[in-house]
Formats: sequence, structure tokens, C-alpha cells
Amino acid sequence: MQKLKLLNNELELPAFLPDATYGTVRALDFNDVLMSGTPGVVMNAMHLATKPGVKTLKKFNGIKNFVGFNAPILTDSGGFQVFSLIRENSKYGGIRNNEIIFRPGKTGKKFIYTPEKCISNQFAYRSDIMMCLDYCTHPDDAIEIQQKSVELTIRWAKLCKNEYDKQFLNYKYSSDSRPLIFAIIQGGNDKELRRHCAESLIDIGFDGFGFGGWPIDSMGYLVTDILEYTAELMPAGSIKYAMGLGKPEEIVSLCRLGYNLFDCVIPTREARHHRLYVFTDDDISNNPFYEYIYILDDKYRLDEKPISENCDCYTCKNYSKAFIRHLFKAGDTLAYRLATIHNLRFYSMLMEKLRDGR
Repeated sequence: MQKLKLLNNELELPAFLPDATYGTVRALDFNDVLMSGTPGVVMNAMHLATKPGVKTLKKFNGIKNFVGFNAPILTDSGGFQVFSLIRENSKYGGIRNNEIIFRPGKTGKKFIYTPEKCISNQFAYRSDIMMCLDYCTHPDDAIEIQQKSVELTIRWAKLCKNEYDKQFLNYKYSSDSRPLIFAIIQGGNDKELRRHCAESLIDIGFDGFGFGGWPIDSMGYLVTDILEYTAELMPAGSIKYAMGLGKPEEIVSLCRLGYNLFDCVIPTREARHHRLYVFTDDDISNNPFYEYIYILDDKYRLDEKPISENCDCYTCKNYSKAFIRHLFKAGDTLAYRLATIHNLRFYSMLMEKLRDGR
């Protein structure tokens, strides 16, 4: 079993980290998160800079003290927000060679986000793993956009690494106990661009590498060939991060390709939308090995059984499907908590099976 050594703890791989964008997993406190067997979370460095703000997190000497979670925290840079917000609607800002102009929400307030600020903020958050700022693209974007993405991603990665080295000394970390820094490989569906980006980032020197760019094509399918090729470009033994990919069958397939770190909104979002995951086969090499139940279905109205009789989560040990359905029907927020705990436990059990080779 591979273990990733972090500042004050370790992370067993492969690992799935749910999204806690603004410092919280929706509907849960962090005792619930840990109780589900979830080893850590992903937060968003750009969003944290606006809410609650860098000054607040400095006052608390880091995000862990602020939220009460003494477990691994990876902070994403916010590069995806460049893709999903700014590129889709220019009112949210613009992208320049050395900075991003970001105008979140309706206030019109302007934030200037540079690679250096991205890293210095993550040091202030006391993140265990920090991500370089990158320029995210869609696989179907024109080659000119992919080339610009790779150019800026490499340029920003150099600036990020320089700032990391500077802050490393300022915070007086040691080589044996320090935050890790990951870079992100862009290039869309162009293998030459992917290779150029990967080789340039490897030369700069990072602790791990993420697959960059939207991993789904215009038909809704995973870009499996590019995912596999990109994993092969990453150094053997390095952390290979499949960013934003989180369907259970995708995780199993990507582990076979060498990826060992995952994050996604799927388990928590699906829980809030009444979809609860259940294993149908103990052997995850079989497909399908799971299903989801739609808890609002009328057939669960009098169902005395738990969501899954093979699940040991708090929800399944204490409550019936009929009660969970009732909570959703009544609009009680406890429904979101109990459903989310269960889905996170499903994912932590999936990772246990992968680590055990089942």
C-alpha cells in the first residue's frame, strides 16, 4: 500500500477526497466526514480568498484551526474556475499573461489573482497539498486555445514554484515536514502538447501531477486515451491526480491506468438529490458493481431496512430507508446529513477495496 507523507499525517493511496469548496462539506460537520472513513478533503484556494478571506485564515493560523479538521487538506488553485466562470462569461473577469482578474458574485468587487498569490495564500491556509495555478480547457477547444493553455500553465508553474521556494523559507518548514506542491498537465487532446507540458513541468520539479482540462468530450464520454497517455507521462511512483473525476466505475478504471488520487462533487451532490449508492457485487472488477437507489420512490415508504445491509455507516446502522425518505419528503435538513454520510462511506469503502486489490 502506497502512503503519501504529509505535514502532520499520512494519506493512504489510492484516495478519494470530497469537495469542501468553502471549508465545509455541505450538510456535514467534520466529525461526520471522519466517521464516514473519508481521509481528507479538497478546498478551493481562490474561493477561500474571498470567503472567509486570507486575513481570517491567517488569524486562525490556517484552515484546519478555522474549520476544526485535523486531517489532510488539498487546496485546488482555482484554475478550473477560470474555465467554468471567466471563459464562459467575461463579466466574471479576464485572463492575462501574469494574472487573472476575477469578479465573483454580484458585488462587482475585483480580485487580482496571480500565480504568486495563489501559492502564498495556500501557505497562509497551511494546506497539506497545494496546486499550481493553471489554464483549464475543454478537449474540443481549438488548437490555438490549447497552445495558449500550455504556454500559460508552464509559465505560471515556474512562478508558482519560485514562490513556493520563497515561502518554504519564510515559514521555516523542513525538507522532512513540508506542504507538497502539485502541477497540472494541460494540452487537451493533442498528445504532443501534453508531452511538452509534462516534460516542462517535470523539469521544474513537483511532488505530484494532475490531469488538467475537462476530461469529458462533447459526446459525454471520458477521454480515456488521453487520460492514459497523460498518466504514462507522469514519473513512475509519483502522485497521479485525476482531478474532478469521481464516478465509481471511472475511479476503478483510472486506478488501473495508474491514477491514485481523486476528487469530485458526485457523492455529496447526489446525496442531496436523493440518490444513494449501494454495492451490488463485492468484486469491483465486475461491471456494474453498484447501483443507486432513488430514495423518494414510493416503494421505500414502508421499507424497514437500511439503505444497504452491507454498509457500516452511521446512517445504515441507525435508520431505515422509510425514515430517510420521510425526512426528504418533510423537507428536513437531517435528510441531507444522513444521505451524505452514507454516500461518503460508499466511496471510502470503494477505496478500501481498491487498496486491498479486490
